[in-house]
Parts: sequence; structure tokens; C-alpha cells
Amino acid sequence: MSRHEDPRIARIVTLFETLSPAGLPQLASLYTEDARFKDPFNEVQGVPAIRAIFEHMFVSLDGPRFVVHDVVVQGGQCFLTWDFVFRLRRAGSDELVVRGGTHLKLAADGRIGVHRDYWDAAEEIYEKLPLLGTLMRWLKRRVNR
Repeated sequence: MSRHEDPRIARIVTLFETLSPAGLPQLASLYTEDARFKDPFNEVQGVPAIRAIFEHMFVSLDGPRFVVHDVVVQGGQCFLTWDFVFRLRRAGSDELVVRGGTHLKLAADGRIGVHRDYWDAAEEIYEKLPLLGTLMRWLKRRVNR
């Protein structure tokens, strides 16, 4: 779980690593009311919209969870590296891992005001899908020549 001495960051890391559908109401205490969230698929503002992204994650995937590896804090900003581990909702799906990072800007009260996730959707998702993965790997080889 949390490995950071800053109580603001320890709370954030713990909540992300233990997040479950039952814990989604806790997001309101983690984010400011007008917080902004951006990742390769979404760009939203406000706690209800951020919560909807996590709700969709739990509905769409089996056993999604975050494992935080590194934490760097400077003043009111934080950068986390993590693995997002999950299974697709189909029988026999292998566990998949997406590696990424998160840049957080904290409000004066320690809640998250800006949450920006960085990860490569092509490499981390598309290349791992059966049919699309074959095409993406072929395209990657063609571009790298």
C-alpha cells in the first residue's frame, strides 16, 4: 500500500490501490468539486464525471486494480508510476497490464485539482488485442524501418 510520508499522497495512493465499486463515493473526498481529469480516452471536469469514468471501468473490465510503484512529490504536485491490471470481460481472458504514469496537481486542502494520466494506448491496449494487435504490430514494424 502507501509508501509515502506525505499524508496527502499516502491517502491518494491508498485509495487508488484499494479502489472498488463500493469505494467510489470516496472519490468526492479525494477530488475538488471542479477537478479536471484527462487520459488517452477521456477529458472531463467535476467529481460526477470523474466517478463515471471509474464506474465504467468496473462495469467494463474484470478485476481492475492499480499498483503504484514510484511516487515523486514536489510541493503541490505529484507524479506516480503504476500498473493497471485487469482482465477483459470474456471467458478465458488473460490478465493484461497497462503501465503508465499520473501527474497530479493538488489544491491547498490536499485534494486533487488536476489528474492527468499518461500511457500509450497503442502499445498498452491495442497491440494486446487479438485481431487489432496483429495490425498494430505490423504497422509499428513498417514505421520503424
